[in-house]
Amino acid sequence: MSTTVAAPVATQTPADAPVFSVDGLWKVFGPKAERVPADPELAALSPAELRQRTGCNAAVRDVSFDVRKGEVFVVMGLSGSGKSTLVRCLTRLIEPTYGKIAIEGEDVLGMDKSRLRELRRRRAAMVFQHFGLLPHRSVLDNVAYGLEIQGVGKAERRAKAEEVVAKVGLEGMEQRRPGQLSGGQQQRVGLARALAVDPEVLLFDEPFSALDPLIRRDMQEEVIRLHREEGRTMVFITHDLNEALRLGDRIALMRDGRIVQLGTPEEIVGSPADDYVREFVRDVPREQVMTVRTAMRPAAADEAGHGPAVAPEATVSEAIEAVARSGCPARVMDDGRCVGVVDSEALLEVVAGTGEHGEGQVDEPGRPAAPAPGEGVA
Repeated sequence: MSTTVAAPVATQTPADAPVFSVDGLWKVFGPKAERVPADPELAALSPAELRQRTGCNAAVRDVSFDVRKGEVFVVMGLSGSGKSTLVRCLTRLIEPTYGKIAIEGEDVLGMDKSRLRELRRRRAAMVFQHFGLLPHRSVLDNVAYGLEIQGVGKAERRAKAEEVVAKVGLEGMEQRRPGQLSGGQQQRVGLARALAVDPEVLLFDEPFSALDPLIRRDMQEEVIRLHREEGRTMVFITHDLNEALRLGDRIALMRDGRIVQLGTPEEIVGSPADDYVREFVRDVPREQVMTVRTAMRPAAADEAGHGPAVAPEATVSEAIEAVARSGCPARVMDDGRCVGVVDSEALLEVVAGTGEHGEGQVDEPGRPAAPAPGEGVA
């Protein structure tokens, strides 16, 4: 069994600290795993070369990122990219091999067993693809289970469970057993169970991938609604690009254990970091992701006072519709002030990905791509 190696985490005040801060994180499976990140020559090997030389498999390679309070941070990638291994490292369900992890400034890798239980039970709640519901318990008792583990009294935990059951749209089903529910309803129970302990962050590990497309979309809407209403910090793992673009405030796109690009959906679609990302987003309808900020120009004196108004966050698709209806450029209005205009020519350039409104530099580039880790690492 490998030993986690971690450098000291710098002291931060909780008010200034991200919810999660990850720096130089590695997870290597295999004999004497800790030697891989410690040896620059081994760390630079391709996965095939690393397996041949050491018998080791690097599932997560030198990953760094911060999760800001109140954001939906999506980690996405294909099977074998390391995304599920990464999210399990955050609460040490899988022990990292090397690196730093902090939650609100507190060193996760330095936590003793008691503090780690506190982290998993109260501070970071996990929602899995496989719901893990207790079949002999009712919906209400399943939702209250985490509170029961915490030692919360029966009356208090039932009241909290009833409140959360209603919040996720399961009111009237409190006494049903999991076997009497659809897949989507079971996943709502799993979500309610996580919400009931009122965690600082929700960790979703591909929670909707086993659901039918329509139910999956309903659950995505549920996550969006809950985030809008509560502003809760979420880390969401998915292999589905459309899901990532729909849910994420920022997206970390993983390949071969590394983050190849980190940015907003607009940055990733509009400014792919490399050919891999470019191919990944090739079929994304740009007009549904890019905002009018990408296409706007300063307003001329005779343009600032008339024409349709759109918000800076409006999509290019919405702006195209507004310009087409009015037959003139649209004003980009921010807090009652005209900050620019968009016309049909600039909007169509964004759609086509050409001209000055095409691909450029991202504000927050990810790390360069690397070859794939071994098969079977999620």
